Amino acid sequence: MERERFTPYRYDEVDPDHRPSLGAALLPVVALVAFLGIGSALLGLDPHVPLVWSIVFVGLLGRYVLGWSWDHLYEGIARSLRMGLQAILILFVIYGLIATWISAGTIPSLMYYGLELLSPRVFLPVTALLAAVVAFAIGSSWTTMGTLGVAFVGIGSGLGIPAPMTVGAILSGAYAGDKQSPLSDTTNLAAAVTNTDLYEHIRAMRAGTAVAFGLAVLGYVALGLGFGGSIPAGRVAGIQSALAGTYAITPLAFLPLAVTFGLALYGVPALPTLLAGVFAGVGTTVLLQGRSFVDAWTVFMSGTSPETGTKLVTDLLASGGLSGSAWTVAVVVAALSLGGLLESTGVLAVLARRLSRGIESASGLVVATGVGALATNALTAQQYMSIVVPGMTLRNVYDELGLGSSDLSSAIESAGTPTGALFPWHAGAVFVLGVTGVETLAYAPYYFFGILSPLVLFAAALRGIRPAAVGREDGASTAD
Repeated sequence: MERERFTPYRYDEVDPDHRPSLGAALLPVVALVAFLGIGSALLGLDPHVPLVWSIVFVGLLGRYVLGWSWDHLYEGIARSLRMGLQAILILFVIYGLIATWISAGTIPSLMYYGLELLSPRVFLPVTALLAAVVAFAIGSSWTTMGTLGVAFVGIGSGLGIPAPMTVGAILSGAYAGDKQSPLSDTTNLAAAVTNTDLYEHIRAMRAGTAVAFGLAVLGYVALGLGFGGSIPAGRVAGIQSALAGTYAITPLAFLPLAVTFGLALYGVPALPTLLAGVFAGVGTTVLLQGRSFVDAWTVFMSGTSPETGTKLVTDLLASGGLSGSAWTVAVVVAALSLGGLLESTGVLAVLARRLSRGIESASGLVVATGVGALATNALTAQQYMSIVVPGMTLRNVYDELGLGSSDLSSAIESAGTPTGALFPWHAGAVFVLGVTGVETLAYAPYYFFGILSPLVLFAAALRGIRPAAVGREDGASTAD
């Protein structure tokens, strides 16, 4: 689906009569951090509440201190929501898709056969590698997390692997594969906003992605060595028995998986591909699992609550369906609204200009770009904004220092796309919590690629290595 072209305000485009000073621009940042700390950490509130506090604070600041009209502020929110509409629709569909794939026996069959094929020692690195292959093939980290990821959390639990470790490995593979896929929306967006050829952008990211993901896989190998003991007697057999007693376990249950990934590989956009997976899941539920047509669509709406006789399996296969997405979607809408206010009031433009001032070296610019992408991720809770804002703001600075557009595109995606899931209020982290039940702070220490991707970018920049130079066919590099 084509996303509306989003051009953030540059510093010079913000009306000087309403443009915030640096101090005023920092106020929303301080308020957001304070509200999230007080609301979520101290009071234990859902992230919706501190996000609403932040929206009100920025709205009042914009209207009564900076003098923007309510219409202007509303339009900023609307622009941001339009930009994130595809992500919102995908969230709705994925929640329903997970429920239909459970009722169809697709995810239970993946768990059943996975328990036979995998061992605790190799599970984590294999999970990361498989997730990378799938995400590269279909161009979607979220779809990989919501389908393959859900099944692998169940397999890992059966093998005695803590769920946070499994989620970290899945995320590492999903985002590494997504970054290198020409089908990925964030990869295409980063190339588009920086006027970079898509494949030049991918080549510029290749070396950094390979180093960060290679180190992540080695980390999972090391973690896996700690699970070299034998699985408790009867544990796997008990889980498989519970699965087989509740669902028809057969390779035919993989039909929805084949339909979804086949369409994605063929190049069909994400939304129709996921909807096709839903219909395939409903059809498989009726034909293979023997449930009625009405029951199958009720599962799509209301989710699953199987009675397997084993608490672990029952908990793993419980899902909320389409209606269960409301909590997640509400956080995403609030985060997008806040990001739109920060952009329309000129706060992001002022902060970006301050970030770019005083940069005199190529290495400093690349590091500043990465920091800007991280900060935008934290402030707007939206990975699209982490790409668009620094990408549009810093293009002229890259030209002035003689750097290529692929230097910029690779920097914003290396620091922007994979790191969103590390912020508990970010749309990516909220999605992971919704589909796996694992808290951000629990899986973050094991999400190696999300941590390493910006660190590798910064280390290379400080050594004078440009991403675009490393990505060229001749492998040359250029120092400051």
